[in-house]
Amino acid sequence: MGKFKKIETSIEGVCIIEPTVFGDNRGYFMETYSKPDFEEIGLNYDFVQDNQSKSKKGVLRGLHFQKENTQAKLVRCIKGEVFDVAVDLRPGSETYGKWEGVILSEENKKMFMIPKGFAHGFLVLSDEAEFSYKCDDVYNHSAEGGLKWDDSDIGIVWPEIPGMTKEDYLTSEKDGKWPTLREIKETDLFKNLK
Repeated sequence: MGKFKKIETSIEGVCIIEPTVFGDNRGYFMETYSKPDFEEIGLNYDFVQDNQSKSKKGVLRGLHFQKENTQAKLVRCIKGEVFDVAVDLRPGSETYGKWEGVILSEENKKMFMIPKGFAHGFLVLSDEAEFSYKCDDVYNHSAEGGLKWDDSDIGIVWPEIPGMTKEDYLTSEKDGKWPTLREIKETDLFKNLK
């Protein structure tokens, strides 16, 4: 039996990864990534950058992508709980404009594998959350793009946070100004998407 279980989603290439966790009265141990074990379940990526962020409840980061230096991401929540979302923006994809979401938490230890050509974002559900992810290409500030997080045509069903409304979500000024899917030209989304 491998160390990682791959769970397919409704969008080709997007999957949930469940690691094998070894626990006892001292705590637990798990591998969060192993290239040979990932290749065994059909995931062949060469990650070159690791990122980590900390956010408080109600923070919504995204939906982000890069037009050049497109990035596949392996994401996980190492403290707290988030709702993580990927939106398919791959030109010509049968699921273009569709989204997939999953709860990631320090308790469930699940990871979300998001291929190149997707917009990505997350909403913090716990008092605070620490979020960590691997990328298979470097960050390119000049190529950053985004998609409106509450675009009605995409229709992401963000979880309700007790005591908060969507108007209470905390986004950056930049994230509040991204265009809708209709405003983005599919053919101009990515350069050299592989």
